[in-house]
Amino acid sequence: MTEQRRAASAKPTEDRKLLRPAPFADTTFLDTDAWRALRIMGEFVDGFDALARLGPAVSIFGSARLPPDDPWCQSAEQLAARLVHEGMTVITGGGPGVMAAANKGAAEAGGVSVGLGIELPHEQEINPYCNLALNFRYFFVRKTMFVKYAQGFVIFPGGFGTFDELFESLTLLQTGKIEHFPTILFGRDYWQPLLDWLRDSVAQRGMISATDLNLLRCTDDIDEAVAWLVASFADYEASRQQAESTPVPERTEQVQEQAAQRTRHPD
Repeated sequence: MTEQRRAASAKPTEDRKLLRPAPFADTTFLDTDAWRALRIMGEFVDGFDALARLGPAVSIFGSARLPPDDPWCQSAEQLAARLVHEGMTVITGGGPGVMAAANKGAAEAGGVSVGLGIELPHEQEINPYCNLALNFRYFFVRKTMFVKYAQGFVIFPGGFGTFDELFESLTLLQTGKIEHFPTILFGRDYWQPLLDWLRDSVAQRGMISATDLNLLRCTDDIDEAVAWLVASFADYEASRQQAESTPVPERTEQVQEQAAQRTRHPD
């Protein structure tokens, strides 16, 4: 059999398919769920690699639509700078508005300013104040990074995306999926109607327990928000050290992972 006949009659092997160059290669596999699963895994790996050594961190959320001179943006900038001075990293969604203000405050204070961006139908670039930036295709991967690598949330006024992050953290706290996670609402005038509804409609009808409302704190005061976070971190550190001194076997892995996450970000 000649080489020409062998090439024409042979069944294509997987190696041959793999090495087939464009434009003749079949690219339909790029739109399969199996390939998407690999992309999702890759996003998790990239996020874990980039963020594992952040140390103590707080995620700040809020509207992308507010201008830089808005009072809430100015408060977010000041709060982020204060958190950096307390030795904390600031994490945001990397967008404009409140997120850009918080990243600016953290960066100009000399801290680690993290932006976790998301691919959206309308173009939204990561703001220029992020000195550590990641972009995600999938919301649920991005949300995992917010929760896994922050030990507290500060929620400024915002829309659906802000509400999503707020109720995600509350659900994880309520169900015991995460521990030690102060969730602070900043802006009493904006958030008070929501708190009233949760108390007067949701809790009174038994949809949540009255004690679930204690998962939230609300303030307009930067000093108060910082004090809550610092005290919460101190309590957490004390409990972590106690757990490390007398570790229960099934908690060993958890203690080791928490200790690794609190390692300072490398210079």
